[in-house]
Amino acid sequence: MKKKFFAGCDIGSTTGKAVIIDENGVVASSIVPREVDPEETAHLALAEAFKAIPDVNTHSDLAYLVGTGYGRSEIPFANENVSEISCHAMGAYYCDPAIKTIVDIGGQDVKGIAVNGDGSVKDFAMNDKCAAGTGRFFEAMARIFRMELSEFSDLSLASKRAIPVTAQCSVFAETEVISLLAQKNPPADIAAGVQGAVAKRCFTLLKRVGVHPTVTITGGCAKNRGLVRELERVLRVEMASLSVDPQIIGALGAAVYAKKKARG
Repeated sequence: MKKKFFAGCDIGSTTGKAVIIDENGVVASSIVPREVDPEETAHLALAEAFKAIPDVNTHSDLAYLVGTGYGRSEIPFANENVSEISCHAMGAYYCDPAIKTIVDIGGQDVKGIAVNGDGSVKDFAMNDKCAAGTGRFFEAMARIFRMELSEFSDLSLASKRAIPVTAQCSVFAETEVISLLAQKNPPADIAAGVQGAVAKRCFTLLKRVGVHPTVTITGGCAKNRGLVRELERVLRVEMASLSVDPQIIGALGAAVYAKKKARG
């Protein structure tokens, strides 16, 4: 019998992700920069993932494909699409069924998700009206500090005393940080203030859905070690680590849904 593969394709605001699974688990994944055309992004993400699987070269070789993310409705070759909130819940559940709360920080929004015992969404809340606390915000901060994003993400770990950043708007926060740097405050302490402000914003969002153990963080910002440390401090929990790259959790959840859908 020919081996069956199931795929999820997550087209976000800044990247495209693809995950391919079989009956035993994840066999391939990819993360690519987003193109202007969501369909092109999906093709590129899948093509990158296909490189790891012999005899699979196109979406027509898949048993089922589910699209998710902002661009999910623009993937015409997907069998169907599922919301990114549902896919993040299912992807986290697939990694660890004990996970009950998710902080998902993407390129342009922040979501708090409460998860049921079967991986479905119990409740959610999101902030998509302001860029503060999103991946775009951290990219802007890294530019102000003249650093790569990965370098800025670790900067606050060297802080001796965090300097609060109080502005609630991303534009005003940038102005505040520039002013603090001009006053020759230690960059690490300012970075700690930035991470703390974002962590508190996430906490406010999570209070709307409830913070129940086990808690994890998904999305590209889950790789921000300074933010993870501040979230653990503010939430008073230890973030559960995931068995896959946290940035592909949405695509993984979509692949799990693809497998379920293929089975009817």
